[in-house]
Amino acid sequence: MIRWFAWALAGVLLGGIVHLATVLLLPTMAMRDAYARLEPLTETNRMTLLPQPAPQGSALPFLDPAFATAVCRYDLTSAPLKLQVTVTAAYTSLSFFTRRGVGYYAINDRAAARRVIELDLMTPEQRSHVQEDEEVTAADRLIVESPTTTGLILVRALAPEPSAIPIVRGVLASAQCRSQPQQ
Repeated sequence: MIRWFAWALAGVLLGGIVHLATVLLLPTMAMRDAYARLEPLTETNRMTLLPQPAPQGSALPFLDPAFATAVCRYDLTSAPLKLQVTVTAAYTSLSFFTRRGVGYYAINDRAAARRVIELDLMTPEQRSHVQEDEEVTAADRLIVESPTTTGLILVRALAPEPSAIPIVRGVLASAQCRSQPQQ
């Protein structure tokens, strides 16, 4: 009896290890991740408004049709980015992801408490070269440090009703994501 219990415990333990290893390795081995799907649709360091999801498919899986979505595929090797997004009346959020899809920062219109979300995205090395201005507080200049030089910024804005989708898409179309020279 104890022998069967030991074999069953060993099987469950081995199955758990294999399952955990598979779950942790699959994202790094995926060929069609979000970055790869968006590469042909977007330019580097430019905001791109994605088409609304349709029953036939969408640029990214599981997009909510009540949201308009814009994406910036960034590369910080040459310079930091300046991001500027006008918030909509209902809800606007920005999410930052590494090249491998790891989320490292998010902000929404409620947290920003402004009509326009403006921030600088840079690597820790680029941040060390930024000169601190005593008159500019952290609330005046939001700086986000990216753990990698490449990644995605996903901007989503809610359209509270279907007739508001063109208005929300128009607001997102004015969002900017551009390289800025080091100061």
